[in-house]
Amino acid sequence: MTLTGKTALVTGASRGIGRAVATRLAQEGARVAVHYGSNEAAAKETVAAIEAAGGQAFAVRAELGVPGDAEALWAGFDAHADGLDILVNNAGILGDQAEIDGVTREGFERLFAVNTTAPFFITQLALPRLRDGGRIITIGTMLTRGAAMPRAIGYAMSKAALDVLTTALAKQLGPRGITVNTVAPGVIDTDMHEGRLVGEALAWLSSQSPLGRLGTPRDVAGTVAFLAGDDSRYMTGHRLDVSGGTTM
Repeated sequence: MTLTGKTALVTGASRGIGRAVATRLAQEGARVAVHYGSNEAAAKETVAAIEAAGGQAFAVRAELGVPGDAEALWAGFDAHADGLDILVNNAGILGDQAEIDGVTREGFERLFAVNTTAPFFITQLALPRLRDGGRIITIGTMLTRGAAMPRAIGYAMSKAALDVLTTALAKQLGPRGITVNTVAPGVIDTDMHEGRLVGEALAWLSSQSPLGRLGTPRDVAGTVAFLAGDDSRYMTGHRLDVSGGTTM
């Protein structure tokens, strides 16, 4: 129970990686704000599962990628809590799975609105609420360094901007004892990839890791829990690869 007495917010926590992260932080003792965009039922399931296991959680709704998204999120959070210790910027979309000539302007702008602009301003508005000694953890991707894929150019670009946010904020917030880090997963077996991770594609992707398998949401959640806790207190401005060795 390394996070007892702490309050955390996890964006996109109704399913996939976000749900696993919220569940793990609650297991460590944190009270967790479970953010969701539209799937209220899934968010309630996450909250209910946390509470059934003896943890504390509450749901916060805010559609990301639209004007006023960060303000709406924090208004919902403030109705339940009076301060923050851990912010996990997890919410994101894959967008167009195409090489540059197949990417639409509408799709590209939507990617950046959700994956880049939203976490930037969510973090901006978090700072007055974030207590000294707090944690900011962003979920990035292995695709921003050493594993570029032409068919994911827009997605990787939107996440690469968050690598810069991490290093800049680590320098700015260090005097407050706040650490800022990025977790960069490889291919994680979630419903975001539903219908793609089958047959030969699944076998090939699994073979890219020396461990011979895809990542799971629990793999990422464990890394986030480490960065959220005291054992990582001297790590900041770091990008932690969680690709199972795929980028070696």
